[in-house]
Amino acid sequence: METVDVAVVGAGPAGASAALAARRAGASVLLLDRADFPRDKACGDGIAAHALDVLAELGVPDPVSGFVPVPALRLVAPDGSEVARRLPRPAYTVPRQVFDARLVAAALAAGARFRRHQVRRVVVRDGLVLLDGAVAARAVVGADGAGSAVRRALGHGANPDGHLGLAIRGYAPAGVGPVEQRIVASAVHWPGYAWSFPIGDGRANIGYGEVLAGRPLRRAELLDRLAALLPEVDPATVTGLRAHHLPFSTRRPVPGRGRIVLAGDALSLVNPLTGEGIFYAVLSGALAGAAAANSPGIAAGRYAAALRQRLGAHLRHSAVAYRLARSRPIVDAVVRAAGRDERTFRVLAELGLGDGRLDVRTLTRVVGALPGAAGRHFRTGV
Repeated sequence: METVDVAVVGAGPAGASAALAARRAGASVLLLDRADFPRDKACGDGIAAHALDVLAELGVPDPVSGFVPVPALRLVAPDGSEVARRLPRPAYTVPRQVFDARLVAAALAAGARFRRHQVRRVVVRDGLVLLDGAVAARAVVGADGAGSAVRRALGHGANPDGHLGLAIRGYAPAGVGPVEQRIVASAVHWPGYAWSFPIGDGRANIGYGEVLAGRPLRRAELLDRLAALLPEVDPATVTGLRAHHLPFSTRRPVPGRGRIVLAGDALSLVNPLTGEGIFYAVLSGALAGAAAANSPGIAAGRYAAALRQRLGAHLRHSAVAYRLARSRPIVDAVVRAAGRDERTFRVLAELGLGDGRLDVRTLTRVVGALPGAAGRHFRTGV
């Protein structure tokens, strides 16, 4: 049986970031994943600037090299209202087949080792965590996605409906027009929206996602709703269609126990407003890897404290915003308010793509954009 300081289960952005952070702390690191890299991963492929900041701190200065910046975001509300403004900082669209492989390569260059292996059994014994009887580690980072085996070993099931989304993603020829991310909310199936994110190579990542609410969604339903919201896309040109679950941060398990910690999707760290998960993944992975390397016996406690300090307030604010956004009129008002006021747009963009928070001014602007009786109700409380 091989023994290492830190074993990281899952080599996506959260796992690779955990490996990088653990190596920077001087730990021996083994990355385990059921797939070899490069490999595809169903995702919107959006990379926000905040994720690049974390990766730069981990010694990965340019993981989006060769891809064009996307400077703007267009939001279309359920009622058809829309706003298009420049993002506070440009985003990128990098297929996960490329992005994830670059992060794994960076982790290996930093001294981590990789093994293709699907972890099924996790046991804590004699001060070590045993993985399938093949690997023993002083601490383990579970970064193995929405269906995490490490999460199940800690006794946590999947997110329930209302806190879980289902999305389908594909690639299509990019349309003409400005280079911008586009999100189109559904009037009929809210909370649900379609997106189109240009890559810069003549293609766009397109998709549709919806919050699960008591019944399963069929592939045909997802595709019909995608076509309705992005009618300019010819279905015959779409390739690479894959569906995936989005475990929202509104229902997270505990971050870990003892020598075992969870990061990224395994910890349900997906923004409930936008479905963004890469920033959460690299940040939580970095914090988890550092805790596992520096304090293996009490990694969970150290990690929980670091995560709370770094993201706690933001996660509370995004949970409140998510509850408000279940109301279509409020979403319509949000888009109208962002169209009237650039600062409101920037606050909302930071909340949905990074670690931003709500403030009284933004809430006041949104309430002011509510129509007649609804606006009076929120302003007066009657």
